[in-house]
Amino acid sequence: MGAAITQGPELFKAVVIEVPLLDMVRYHLFGSGATWVPEYGSADDRAQFAVLHATRPTHHVTQGVRYPAVLLSSSDHDDRVDPNARPQVRRALQWASASDAPVWLRIQANAGHSGAAMVKQKVTRTPDTYAFLMWQLGMK
Repeated sequence: MGAAITQGPELFKAVVIEVPLLDMVRYHLFGSGATWVPEYGSADDRAQFAVLHATRPTHHVTQGVRYPAVLLSSSDHDDRVDPNARPQVRRALQWASASDAPVWLRIQANAGHSGAAMVKQKVTRTPDTYAFLMWQLGMK
């Protein structure tokens, strides 16, 4: 979804991006990312770098574009994808967007890659996600 909103922001009113792999250029340097190189490729390979870079939202956010409302979700103990990319994408979208749509980052404490390590966390996170979407889509 990170690549989708930078390539076609006009296609969306609101987007939820949960525990995403946003930095395809550097993903293999963190956590278990190196195990995904056979599937995704590696930026260390010159031909694959161009393809991976094309999906990197932080380098394709354009000032003055009307980006949709975005809720990025992260966990503070994510060992699969680098959680540092999420705040970077949030800052880039907030800086560049010509719309007044919110760009929020939710960081779940004491949770791993899928978030919601405990049932209580999932029970509180899910309604918040739906409330965000319903608010942005004008649903009552």
